[in-house]
Amino acid sequence: MKRWIISIVALGLVVSIASLFYFTKLSVTAQSVVLSGQVFQASFSSALGKDALETGDVFVEDQQGKKVDANYSLNSNGKSLEIKGLNEGSYTLHVKDKLGFTKTDFPFKVYKKLPTVQSQAELKAHFEMVKKLQNIKNEKFAFTETVEESSELSSDARGGGDHSTTNNQVEGVDEADIVKTNGTHIYSITENNIVIVNIEDPTKLKEETKIHLGSDYYPMQLFLTEETLIVLAQKNTFQAVPYEQSSNDIARMSMPMDSMTTALFYDIANPAVPKLQREVGTEGHMSGARLTDGTLYYVTNVYPNFWIMEEQENTELRPYSYDSENGGTVEPLPYEDLSILPNSKEATYSIITALDVSNPEKNEVITKGYLGGSEQIYMSKNNLYLTSSIYEEGNFTDKMFWNPGSMDTEVFKFTLDKTAIQFVASNRLKGHILNQFSMDEYDGYFRAVTTKGNSWSENEVSENNLFILDEGMNLVGSLTGLAKDERIYSARFMGDKAYMVTFKETDPLFVIDTATPTSPKVLGELKIPGFSNYLHPLDENHLIGFGYETRIDTQSGGKEPLVMTEGMKISLFDVSDLANPKEKDTEVIGDQGTYSPIQYDHHALFEHQENHLYGFPVSIYEKLPDKEYADFKQDGAIIYEITPEKGIVRKGELLRPEVPGQMYEEWESSIQRILYAGDTIYTIAMKEIKSYNIHTYKQTGLVKY
Repeated sequence: MKRWIISIVALGLVVSIASLFYFTKLSVTAQSVVLSGQVFQASFSSALGKDALETGDVFVEDQQGKKVDANYSLNSNGKSLEIKGLNEGSYTLHVKDKLGFTKTDFPFKVYKKLPTVQSQAELKAHFEMVKKLQNIKNEKFAFTETVEESSELSSDARGGGDHSTTNNQVEGVDEADIVKTNGTHIYSITENNIVIVNIEDPTKLKEETKIHLGSDYYPMQLFLTEETLIVLAQKNTFQAVPYEQSSNDIARMSMPMDSMTTALFYDIANPAVPKLQREVGTEGHMSGARLTDGTLYYVTNVYPNFWIMEEQENTELRPYSYDSENGGTVEPLPYEDLSILPNSKEATYSIITALDVSNPEKNEVITKGYLGGSEQIYMSKNNLYLTSSIYEEGNFTDKMFWNPGSMDTEVFKFTLDKTAIQFVASNRLKGHILNQFSMDEYDGYFRAVTTKGNSWSENEVSENNLFILDEGMNLVGSLTGLAKDERIYSARFMGDKAYMVTFKETDPLFVIDTATPTSPKVLGELKIPGFSNYLHPLDENHLIGFGYETRIDTQSGGKEPLVMTEGMKISLFDVSDLANPKEKDTEVIGDQGTYSPIQYDHHALFEHQENHLYGFPVSIYEKLPDKEYADFKQDGAIIYEITPEKGIVRKGELLRPEVPGQMYEEWESSIQRILYAGDTIYTIAMKEIKSYNIHTYKQTGLVKY
């Protein structure tokens, strides 16, 4: 009797296990469209056997049912596959699970050029794939690392003319900022207004007018051409929906959208009476904007609420746009203007909008949407690069603890010809990219530096890498494993050289030669206390670093000494001897707590090239001998003369007087930017502009608004 019972129980277990394998179907998640020359990537809901490729459990057939001879690579955990060397055509991936119980077929296509979305069904299939992938990973929350753009030797802010220009990364490619000037007027954002100040007489500054934007608008940045002011604003609004639309459309449209990024074009031929010429809008939050050769480009990100597909069958999954020239009606982008980027497993759109501003009132607006989110943006005069983080499995523990180092970066390249935008290719780089200055294009090659892992993780110690890709985004050269247990704090490319600052306890400045793209090499390294958040070229042989001084606290009681930031630090680096870089001069401002916007926003740098002047807004904190912590002292701006011969010399202190008992800055009068026009320096705050003589630094004018 006992044996009979045991046999029944054993049989039941076998049946249960077999049923589990039978009903638990292996899931394949992959992009159904890839480009020839690119890598096809697939991930699996359960691990395959280590010898799956040898046993034939994984293979690809072409349209004629023949096995394809290609380069297959299965990762060590058996849950993801890469295939290289596929030509244009239709294919099917055949996969068996680890025990061979279930078989899954996944059809996909390889195209020479990126196709557009053909139908609602195709778009829905992509979001179903994303939903399935997110269910597999238990990640219903979208975590995105947002790093402020901290901002080649080719910087437009060198101010060689009669007035300041914005501190741009690439010569000839203008970047948006909160303040612009043409030498006779200053245009600045204050709350939801644009203030236009006449500076033709620096002793009699005059508020010409204000452009009042409605309460639905939040102005973010400006561009300025000879006769056009471009205001980039976030617009939050409810969109009215006609009664004849379906209830599902109403559900999509009646909610506040993921906001709209709007571009408002004003005719400023007469700055006292600016005239609104046109308004265009694209759904989403802006990730970057550029203006080159008279063409405006801006990129937005949209994350549609695709989870509502479970409840509503005809959910609109396309992003929206509008144009005042077409009546201003908010409408979804046509399917033919949407594409799915290769290997994209994201629900986020990157939307690129382009407009020739030579005649903003009449020229056509081109808007293209690409499924594949964007975080950082780098643009040369001919190409646009967008980055997207790829999070590895295991990033989220059971407690939803995020590990920001466990990610790679997909870089997407687009060619630009005025308003014509064409996707070229993409590639996946190990590690994550800090900001726009971690990327560069030179002689047709794209270069990028990344950090892989975490300096605080024992399981995945951080290291830093340099990658060089050709015009087709194929990897041709790399350096990996640099500065282990540290991460990148700043980077700068100057011609065929790359400069990279990493940090944990000291500040190594790496000098890297990229003259031979296939074999980059480290030429020199300098270790000093502190670190630089932003590197700015002084000339071919010198760099200026803006960051913090640091000290090591060995009294904290921990296993390792604690690194403490001190005052703001300026460093002058001499790299004339590439093998032996030197810190030629330094300047430390204030004590712990002192900071400047330049440490996280490169647009805050003031530069007058002819006079070798560099300046920035600053808030100074000072530690008194009888106190444990530093207290606020004063704020304003400081101007330096920086040359290889004299080093760093303080020339002007545009600081507000100390006020006893004042504990922090006054927001309305804190300086945001510094400009010059002729022989006058201007400081711009939220509620006032002051003028100073560029030689004596004496105040000559003031206007409050």
